Amino acid sequence: MSAPETPTARDRRRWAQYLVNERAEAQVYRHLATRRAGEEREILLALAEAEGRHEAHWLSLLGGEPARLPPADVRTRVLGWMARTFGSIFVLALAQNAEARSPYGRDPSATPAMAADEKIHGEVVRGLAARGRRRLSGTFRAAVFGANDGLVSNLALVMGIGAAGVAPQFVLFSGIAGLLAGALSMGAGEFVSVRSQRELLAATEPNNFADDVLPDLDLDANELALVYRTRGMPLPEALAKARIVLAAAHEADRAQPYQREIEIADEHEAVGSAWRAALSSFLFFASGAIIPVLPWIFGFSGTAAVVIALVLVGIALLATGASVGVLSGGPPLRRGLRQLAIGFGAAAVTYLLGLAFGVSMG
Repeated sequence: MSAPETPTARDRRRWAQYLVNERAEAQVYRHLATRRAGEEREILLALAEAEGRHEAHWLSLLGGEPARLPPADVRTRVLGWMARTFGSIFVLALAQNAEARSPYGRDPSATPAMAADEKIHGEVVRGLAARGRRRLSGTFRAAVFGANDGLVSNLALVMGIGAAGVAPQFVLFSGIAGLLAGALSMGAGEFVSVRSQRELLAATEPNNFADDVLPDLDLDANELALVYRTRGMPLPEALAKARIVLAAAHEADRAQPYQREIEIADEHEAVGSAWRAALSSFLFFASGAIIPVLPWIFGFSGTAAVVIALVLVGIALLATGASVGVLSGGPPLRRGLRQLAIGFGAAAVTYLLGLAFGVSMG
């Protein structure tokens, strides 16, 4: 790929846009690096340096710094604002999507190395975002599921009851009861689920139960290699590992019981805290479930209350679906519309059932 020998005004405008976007993206990575430490900080600064190489390419094609430059595109500016303000996992997820949509693979003015860089950058950012997703997964999962369950279940509840033709006060009381019952159920269920998962993980992890007898095992005929073989190690590797561990145990001071340092896996971090998951599930279910009831709380009734509830819940479903899409690296609009269709579908079913029940009662 090569730049045209006589670039047009359109070419120069495109190169200038690339230039400012590269500068803005480099600044995003630098802002994120200020909120990180160690290896993550070094990786982010290396990404910023790579964007600087791309910037130099466009400057070379433009023949130096242009007198006037366009603003960075809206997506890049929003990304920069989020990096300066939050520096969160959402920014990395959005940056991952931005790198994946790079136009360099289709632009003859970009070098193959630049197009390859952008694809690799997408994988690098994906790896950085994955670390944050693992740290966030347990609590975030409970929060999103709780909010969506609250929105959908209570919307369906008030739609079904309202369609039956009951008094507005009855719809309000039913919605509040559904909120409390659902929030308590979600919190308790999430606590039991996460606590049980953590207990299962703890039961399968290595521990120090038999460490005090390690110095007494025979270096040449020992069962420690069998332990490592049960964990999937091949026989030669298990024997070598057992010899290293036993040699250290034999050289240790016998004045006190021998104990090794155990390497703790990161599965617990991915599962999250049971109490945090339960509390976030309770609060987010309640925050979602209160939205369909708001029209009746503020004195609306009949068709007006139903329309307002549908609008409020629709906005909330779009927002939660889009948030999941951003964090998962998927298209936010598509995920939001999927959540909207599921929620309104459930509400429509219960509304029709409520109508049928009201007619039969009449």
